[in-house]
Amino acid sequence: MPDTTGASYAAAGVDIEAGDRAVELMKEWVKKTRRPEVLGGLGGFAGLFDATALKNYERPLLASATDGVGTKVDIARQLGVYDTIGHDLVAMVMDDIVVCGAEPLFMTDYICVGKVHPERVAAIVKGIAEGCVLAGCALVGGETAEHPGLLGADDFDVAGAGTGVVEADRLLGPDRIRTGDAVIAMASSGLHSNGYSLVRHVLLNEGGLALDAHLDGLGRTLGEELLEPTKIYSLDCLALMRTAEVHAFSHVTGGGLAANLARVIPDGLHAVVDRSTWAPGAIFDLVGRTGRVERLELEKTLNMGVGMIAIVPEESTDVALTTLADRGVDAWVAGEITGRGEHETGAALVGDYAV
Repeated sequence: MPDTTGASYAAAGVDIEAGDRAVELMKEWVKKTRRPEVLGGLGGFAGLFDATALKNYERPLLASATDGVGTKVDIARQLGVYDTIGHDLVAMVMDDIVVCGAEPLFMTDYICVGKVHPERVAAIVKGIAEGCVLAGCALVGGETAEHPGLLGADDFDVAGAGTGVVEADRLLGPDRIRTGDAVIAMASSGLHSNGYSLVRHVLLNEGGLALDAHLDGLGRTLGEELLEPTKIYSLDCLALMRTAEVHAFSHVTGGGLAANLARVIPDGLHAVVDRSTWAPGAIFDLVGRTGRVERLELEKTLNMGVGMIAIVPEESTDVALTTLADRGVDAWVAGEITGRGEHETGAALVGDYAV
């Protein structure tokens, strides 16, 4: 007999009950990010944030950013580890927001999956929530979407958007930078969340390396190294602004150190960064050697061991370094701001890396 059963959402591959179960599992983690300005709970159509908190500002400027974590999610999928990728997402969004001097306020996320596995979705949100705590912001809502037929059952992607606030007269940026300012580098925790298309191609495809391989210099498996969460600098940068005069920050993401630093350097000035002031971690050397990747290509793709830059007056250098050291941030003077020569661009790396 012919099948007379009508079509259904479930038959098309969307499991609403699994989605509801995922929401229940994630609620406890979202609750940990709550700030006093947040109204309501998870499950509404919109997250609510009490804007009267901004009355204490003379002229509050809202800062907004959105990002994802790129193909790093494929490493998480292959390893079946879902509770760290959320740290990366928060870092990519909130460390962009703090660059202008803004305090992170709240964030929303978007998780797209081929099939809802409630425990996996909850693990992703757990990581996002933990990241929000480290950034000092609230997770006020999000969306989980199931895309059967478009994504495989184990495939997923994440994205997020965040909002922060800064007093207008404390806005950081190019107009504050002066000749003689010091360029302070803050160490990255590893690759962070950029360049994974190159890294995966070089190490996994061309190099044939296994994620469970123990390689010289890493001190752990390759997979563990590749999944190391992106450092979240937001609260460190805000603390630095309270103790020292800061002219600008630069978040080192896609494009590398020089290109991202150039984004905050005004016309007429030049940032010179001396490679000899630090030694990139073993993972950067591994990518370069395995893929025979030229140094300039590595530097415009990966962070090479520097995740955030602070530009401060020379006289603020000592207190800035002390503040960061007290917070457990490995930081050092990596260069200075000079006048721009005829053939110079906004920023350049000089010298050779320390060994």
